[in-house]
Amino acid sequence: MEPEMSPLPPGENFCFTCTPDVPCFNECCRDLNQFLTPYDILRLKNSLGISSGEFLQRYTVSHIGPETGLPVISLKPDRTDNLKCPFVRPAGCAVYTDRPSSCRMYPVARAISRSRETGVTTQHFALIKEPHCKGFGNTDKKTAEKWLLEQGLKEYNEMNDRLMTLISLKNRLLPGPLEPRLVRQFCLALYDLDTFRQALFEQNLLEGLNVDEKILEKCRADDVELLKLGLKWIRFRLFGPAQ
Repeated sequence: MEPEMSPLPPGENFCFTCTPDVPCFNECCRDLNQFLTPYDILRLKNSLGISSGEFLQRYTVSHIGPETGLPVISLKPDRTDNLKCPFVRPAGCAVYTDRPSSCRMYPVARAISRSRETGVTTQHFALIKEPHCKGFGNTDKKTAEKWLLEQGLKEYNEMNDRLMTLISLKNRLLPGPLEPRLVRQFCLALYDLDTFRQALFEQNLLEGLNVDEKILEKCRADDVELLKLGLKWIRFRLFGPAQ
């Protein structure tokens, strides 16, 4: 049965909680089809104390999105146990502090629209109700805005919105598949950050791209700054300095 989705206007309350006391606890961590954003991977690989390359090899699968022509990274489910998340345990999520943005957001869905004239971004929310979920049977009221704050989504949304802006631009200016070289560069700069960092300081990747030396120096140790630079570099590789 398809989940029910209903608009969630700004300021409107909904009631939801997810704790071990809820009968369906951990059920949403099974039958998994979980996409990961670059910032999700950044947080998870650091939480696990492994490199981005090792994380990608051990925990993910990838394919090319049929509409965008861009690589899509998904969490690899446990095919021996109902396609469950590799990080779910009987007591809950083993990487809860650094769980992916879609896990944090649930049961709220978020979309953004940006005005080309003003550049102003508007958030739109909907409430997802799935048949198996029993988390709505409580009186703990909250708005979508409060939910985002409670779930620590500010940094996630900021970084994910940067990615969506890049994808939107690509779909508008370069529709369809990318040549393999650009696909590899996209994966390198956005998903395999540790390898990107090594290449950044050993090869002349930034030729033609103006990057402040202070920012470049920060990228030696700061993964968030490195990801921001990766997004900027991919934009340059796709569209040149004009866009």
